Amino acid sequence: MRISELKTKALFSLRGKWGVSVSLILLLFLITVIFPFIVEVIGSGGFSQWFEQEGSPLWSDIFGTVLSIILIPLTIATTWFYLNLVRDGNPDIPDVFSIYKDGKTSFKLIGASILQGIFIFLWSLLLIIPGIIKSLAYSQLFFLLKDHPQYTVLEAISESRKKMNGLKWKYFLMNLSFIGWGILCIFTLGIGLIWLIPYIGTTLAAFYNELIVPQEEEQQIEG
Repeated sequence: MRISELKTKALFSLRGKWGVSVSLILLLFLITVIFPFIVEVIGSGGFSQWFEQEGSPLWSDIFGTVLSIILIPLTIATTWFYLNLVRDGNPDIPDVFSIYKDGKTSFKLIGASILQGIFIFLWSLLLIIPGIIKSLAYSQLFFLLKDHPQYTVLEAISESRKKMNGLKWKYFLMNLSFIGWGILCIFTLGIGLIWLIPYIGTTLAAFYNELIVPQEEEQQIEG
């Protein structure tokens, strides 16, 4: 399937779902950006004190790090939200937050994200290009964990690497194709991102659903 077809599939999946998709992005922005900012300002003793301080205090850095780790399952559940859209589902915002009801899965996703980051970092120590290649190879990790919760993190990483053979360049070009829209968002002071992010997320989900999943179905038939 061509990149243009995947993007068309994404736009079709978003028909009638733009409202909930944009609302989700706005809510995530409040949680990941506005909330930490408000906490830091209050913790600094007010806006004037916060504005005059040089650098962020240690407690703020620690709070930001802990919050970032806690929000990993939420971020991944957002990608699953887009996958449900592509599969003609009817996901809602509470579905994304329900990820925290399963503590085991949440910790597994945190571990997977950290391990993925470590692997990519280690490959990047060789050169930038190997790091980019491995980030593309491991890109299907979280979708695979959704469809195959029985996988260990290492198994999912290995499966992602295998299934991305021959597809990494297409995946890279697909991501690159959104640069023009990203530049346009700059001229909207970033407001356009609340529509662009769901578009990108749904296209990435379409890539998995249309190009990765069929590989598994072929393997089952051959098996």
